[in-house]
Amino acid sequence: MTDIEIARSTKLDKINEIARRLEIEEDDIENYGKYKAKISNNVYEKKKEKQNGKLILVTAINPTPLGEGKTTISIAIADGLSKIGKKSILALREPSLGPVFGIKGGATGGGRAQVAPMEDINLHFTGDIHAVTAANNLLSSLIDNHIYYGNELDIQEVTWQRCLDLNDRQLRKVQTGLSNKKTIKPRVDSFNISVASEIMAILCLAQNIVDLRERLGNIIIGYNSKREPIYARDLKAQGAMTVLLKDAIKPNLVQTLEHTPAIIHGGPFANIAHGCNSVIATKLALKLADYTITEAGFGADLGAEKFFDIKCRKSGIRPSAVVIVATIKALKYHGGVEKIQEENMPGLARGMNNLYKHVKNIKEKFGLDIIVAINKFNTDTVNELNFVKKQLKDREIEYSIVEGWEKGGEGAIDIAEKLVDLVEGNKKLNFIYDTEDDIKLKIKKITKEIYGASGVKFSEKAKEEIERIENMGFKELPVCIAKTQYSFSDDSKNLECKEPFAISIRDIELKAGAGFVVALTGKIMTMPGLPRVPAAESIDIDENGEIVGIF
Repeated sequence: MTDIEIARSTKLDKINEIARRLEIEEDDIENYGKYKAKISNNVYEKKKEKQNGKLILVTAINPTPLGEGKTTISIAIADGLSKIGKKSILALREPSLGPVFGIKGGATGGGRAQVAPMEDINLHFTGDIHAVTAANNLLSSLIDNHIYYGNELDIQEVTWQRCLDLNDRQLRKVQTGLSNKKTIKPRVDSFNISVASEIMAILCLAQNIVDLRERLGNIIIGYNSKREPIYARDLKAQGAMTVLLKDAIKPNLVQTLEHTPAIIHGGPFANIAHGCNSVIATKLALKLADYTITEAGFGADLGAEKFFDIKCRKSGIRPSAVVIVATIKALKYHGGVEKIQEENMPGLARGMNNLYKHVKNIKEKFGLDIIVAINKFNTDTVNELNFVKKQLKDREIEYSIVEGWEKGGEGAIDIAEKLVDLVEGNKKLNFIYDTEDDIKLKIKKITKEIYGASGVKFSEKAKEEIERIENMGFKELPVCIAKTQYSFSDDSKNLECKEPFAISIRDIELKAGAGFVVALTGKIMTMPGLPRVPAAESIDIDENGEIVGIF
């Protein structure tokens, strides 16, 4: 059976029943049909005196293009904890339409470890990402409207970009204002995918709607002729943008196929943004259950580093343990094996180095306890699994074989029991850099300590931007490095990283509203393109109105 067939064959509980189990009053949820709802922001205020549960972060080794099932493992662990009698909840990101219609497909798990209703969640869900898109593009229209009516603010350089929640490489560079009207000045513009919009980052880092409004006002939209920043609040834009986001700021409640509660809210990518779900959702989940399972996008070099150095630093959230997801196919992929479906023990052995580096980073750099989750596929051979288990055991690395795709929570009981033991101790989270470090030093520390790079090469443009940002008083902001997810390096084809490599920083972007600086490396793009054969070609709807082809 396909993922969508498995999901449809499962009878879900009404969302009001899921809310009741979390002790959320009926008046504090807004139903979006039978199986999904918005949670009122009043709920956190009502629960804020309650002791937090334990937070478990799920991250991964560097993935293959199809991903390694990190969301599937997260769901399986939550269901596994429920199976052993623990009160658990998920706090995950919302899928973007870009990957759904691109190469990766949906992001609601797989097999018997899914969140549901999967079609709704993978498509429009409750409209949060559309609201981000609308707020982003409202600001763009206000900027151009201000220029049209005389440009009182003396806007000479517009840095704010439009966005769209689809992969479309044609929009990476466009020209706007071609109506031939004398009062409209054409200019070169570009689009981001919506999940890379600063507004998505702001939504995910805001503490409440008041904080959201203030952060939106702090967005820098461009510069005047004196090279002074111009803010969204100078255009009086923050109020209307907040109105568009008034429902989007409320977390979404759904469930797994085994009826474990799941809060899904916010969706920044980790290769071009900070890769974590919203602070609001995570903090709420910690009040509603004894164990919260959350995830950070792509490999631990991206998502986990940003989770710790940006999200944890700004919110005070602290994980009790970390799960690092690995697959046999990804280990062979990072060992230089081209045909990863075939058994190749030398390649598998080489690929283990990628996993060891992530384990070392989490344990030694961040100071947290870890367990490796081997996401088992039916193509994995006994020899391969036994080899990986022996290597981890010899290095005294805790591991568990997880069969969540095939068995749901039943296939994650072993890791659930091990995690209960693992989270009992209190570990102090270490950060990779200090806020007092200058921007260049922060970048150098991340690239050296986490990626293992031999050095950093800053373009002249990047150097100029760093100097300008620091002179504006933003030196102490954390850094979000935009880098390929496929390698520790900034070259997606350098999988094994056997030779010394440097990281090239080509540009720096200030996200004053979100409260971090983005360092763009190599060829990373904030507007992805579709693959040669997009998943969209297989997605359709039948005569009964049933969607087919989403996976």
